[in-house]
Amino acid sequence: MTGMQAMMKCGQKALELQRGASTLTMLTMVLFFGGLLTLALKLGPIYLDDITIQEAIESLDGTDGLSDMSPVAVRSLIDKRLLVNNVRDFDSDNINIEKDGEVVMITVAYEMRTSIISDIDAVVSFNHEYEMRGQ
Repeated sequence: MTGMQAMMKCGQKALELQRGASTLTMLTMVLFFGGLLTLALKLGPIYLDDITIQEAIESLDGTDGLSDMSPVAVRSLIDKRLLVNNVRDFDSDNINIEKDGEVVMITVAYEMRTSIISDIDAVVSFNHEYEMRGQ
């Protein structure tokens, strides 16, 4: 066997050992990562809206005259902040406001539902409590 034949035989052996991913493996990977991307695109906006709702309520802390406002006025203030931040799918009836002297207790409990695929839905529940004082 000449040197050239030996190199070709060695090259064939190396090619046999180098195999790529099979069609089934590639299909499985595409389906898995496609499913993750679908979940991220469907659930991401819900969590971003929740973060915006939290920030709108937390920004009330230290507001002038907060402890003197009625619950309706506090809810109206929250609604205005949510409208400015483009949160439209939130019902302000999910906000419970209680006053105890100078302390204002705000509880937000709600669920959001989104369709994932066809008749498969995802339900996300949120529950936040805040204790604030006005200036």
